[in-house]
Amino acid sequence: MKRILLALITTAGLTACGADGAPIRPIAGVGVSVGTGGVSVGGSVGASVGGVNVRVGV
Repeated sequence: MKRILLALITTAGLTACGADGAPIRPIAGVGVSVGTGGVSVGGSVGASVGGVNVRVGV
C-alpha cells in the first residue's frame, strides 16, 4: 500500500512540474472599478501552456 501511495505522489509531482512537457501555469486576476454606477468587482482564471493562454473572466 505504501508503494502505491508513493508511486502516485511521485507521478503527480512529475506531472505538476512539467517533466513530460511544458508546465501548465495557472493564471488568476482580480479587478475593481469605480464609476457613476457604483463599485464593481471582476475576476478571471485560466491556464498558460507555452505560448497559449486560455482565460475565463466574470
